[in-house]
Amino acid sequence: MSELEIIRHGQVNGVSIFFNTVEYRTPHFHPEWELIWVLDGTLLVRSEQKEDACDADDLVVISPKRIHEFFGKDRAVTFLCLQIAPQAFSYVFPPLEALTTDAVRLSAHLDPGASDEIRRSMCTLMREYLSEMPFYELRCAACCAQILQLVLTGLPVRQMHAGEILLADQRNARLDRFLQYVEEHLAEQPSLSAFAGSEHCSVSYMSRFLRKNLNQSFQDFVTRMRFRRACRLIAAGGKRMIDVCEECGFSDYRYFSNCFKKYLGMTPEQYRRTRPSAANARRTPKPAERFYSREESMALLSRIENGQKVKIV
Repeated sequence: MSELEIIRHGQVNGVSIFFNTVEYRTPHFHPEWELIWVLDGTLLVRSEQKEDACDADDLVVISPKRIHEFFGKDRAVTFLCLQIAPQAFSYVFPPLEALTTDAVRLSAHLDPGASDEIRRSMCTLMREYLSEMPFYELRCAACCAQILQLVLTGLPVRQMHAGEILLADQRNARLDRFLQYVEEHLAEQPSLSAFAGSEHCSVSYMSRFLRKNLNQSFQDFVTRMRFRRACRLIAAGGKRMIDVCEECGFSDYRYFSNCFKKYLGMTPEQYRRTRPSAANARRTPKPAERFYSREESMALLSRIENGQKVKIV
């Protein structure tokens, strides 16, 4: 399962920071610590059989290799996201690579002063990251070190043992193979039995494994992936609805239409009328997420620094 696709404005070893607006993000994981500052809307974070609701101004933390899923409650949610690779700072603090936490809503574990300091440091880091002035990499590293110190001091963290790390790596490698299998067979009929056989385990075991780690059944996950592919094809334009239906593997048009009503409350035809032109869609091929250019990011950052609310329509 792939890590987040991001726009990298600068290149700082082990550090990425970016604005994102998300309606839905499939279950995923990545090797970095992820810190999110919710700016607009309510972000629902589903991870390990529980769901956390994080409102505007909340801070969210996701530890490395932890499988998680994002939803915007009722509408898209905008946030500033910082990803820090443990290896970038393990030379000064070796235990960092083995630390983890079960916490998600960071704000609940920090006093207001520490939360405000993290937000200020994220703003400083974002401006340095985007500006790329001489030696900006050192300033970015200093901001990240300060943020990590505040986060780890306030959180209930624990150190994973070698066996636990190995199991997490094996789990995530299997999920990577599963996502690749589903993507390759989406237009046909992905088979839980076939994938379980390729992994040398029983269907019942694989069904439990997927439900535990993806918080949904095999069939529900496949249906959601078909829906997301259909959204991308509709946004890109140029295809008849019946062709989109067939290319995404829906068994019939009625099922295809009911899927859109379930997830969006509208038919595929109504969804097409709400999407931007094909030219714009090609620039933003993932309708469930929106990333921002350097200029747009600078404008958003200035609004935040000036105490203005971020409202994305």
